[in-house]
Amino acid sequence: TQSTWGTIFTKKMEKVAHLYPYENYTFEEKDSKQDKDYSVQMRLHRMKDKYEREGMRRHVEAILLVHIHNHPHMLLIQAGTSFYKLPGGRLKPGEVESEGLLRKLNAKLSVPGAHPHWEVSELISTWWRPNFDTLLYPYVPPHVTRAKECKKLFLVQLPEKCTFHVPKNYKLLAVPLFDLYESAGKYGNAIASLPESLSRIQFIYSNSIRASDPDNMTTDQEQ
Repeated sequence: TQSTWGTIFTKKMEKVAHLYPYENYTFEEKDSKQDKDYSVQMRLHRMKDKYEREGMRRHVEAILLVHIHNHPHMLLIQAGTSFYKLPGGRLKPGEVESEGLLRKLNAKLSVPGAHPHWEVSELISTWWRPNFDTLLYPYVPPHVTRAKECKKLFLVQLPEKCTFHVPKNYKLLAVPLFDLYESAGKYGNAIASLPESLSRIQFIYSNSIRASDPDNMTTDQEQ
């Protein structure tokens, strides 16, 4: 019947992400990371130089989610007082997207010998930089023959517990999705659009506590 086919189709297309409590994760400092660029203009100039040698820049970023009181929070890197970004970075020429993203996550939020088990999941959104400026679009404008950068944002499944090693000159913040929504002025268009883009994902909230707290019980809730 039509209702049966509708049920089968819904189950087949459903995407799931497991979110664990923020308290399950620990955060430690590591040596400061020196940025290659001291201004946006320096970054755009370096991008232009590489474009002439290597072609379009390919960039990947990770969407890392936890929950606080059963509300999803996204982990964002804060650099300085008012710049926020997702962890990730530029891919090497010919590098596979998932492998490059894991490399970047390990470099930015881990230390050798203690890499968490990151699991690259769904591609959530793709953004394009038509010119060497700060404007990004979720499409390539029709007058642009070749974009200068392609940025892809992937949902990355976190393990139930792990330790993040954050450079001293950065902060890793857990920001609620309601704070991101329609806040492009603070977070930029790509990040501010993520609450809507993530609405197709079914979040399963696990209230399991770290093994170091044996008196607590484990329960799962769906949203």
